[in-house]
Amino acid sequence: MTQARRSAPDAEWVLMYRSGIPTPKIAAVVGAAESTVRYHLAVAARQDAGLRTAHKAALSTRQRLTAPGQRNLDDILALYANEGRLPARGGTDRERALATWLQRRREEAADGDLSPIYAHALDTIPGWREQATKRDADEARWKQRLGELVAYLAAGNELPRHNKTDDQEERTLGVWLHTQRITLRAGKLTPAREKLLNETVAGWRQGRPRRGANSRR
Repeated sequence: MTQARRSAPDAEWVLMYRSGIPTPKIAAVVGAAESTVRYHLAVAARQDAGLRTAHKAALSTRQRLTAPGQRNLDDILALYANEGRLPARGGTDRERALATWLQRRREEAADGDLSPIYAHALDTIPGWREQATKRDADEARWKQRLGELVAYLAAGNELPRHNKTDDQEERTLGVWLHTQRITLRAGKLTPAREKLLNETVAGWRQGRPRRGANSRR
């Protein structure tokens, strides 16, 4: 499928560049050609004369970070750029670690003890100092349920039914999956969630095929 053309300059790429991430790294994170990223940044630099200076200043501070700290910053900025959100405690092991790390930075910021290096990098993300929102919690619960469904299928089970079953686990997962289908048909399922379902749950849109002589096609 041909990737949709982004309007230049791409705001997310500019945000990452301003925070000190080099162009090759941005291209690798977002899965775009380096020449395309450079074009977008050139357009942005013509609109904002201070962009290159801000990048160099941010790059200088990033180079003074510890390797784990810089890796955490890179992953958080990449997550925000790709999905428009901060790490949630209900995600993968790595995402939970990032959420814990970010919470410590919030506490340091509230106490006035946050390193200026961390503050400079993280302040490129609007509202990062605020506590986890309901949206973050909902996202974490959604990913947790998806993980439970993947584990259920990996154990050799068929797609779960949302009715006509006495198995509580199957019914819980079936209702959740049925809700995703309804949300998709209503045009309200986010592209990121649809992509995850497509990649991890084969046939989730259709559900379990009907069986028996009286089943309709």
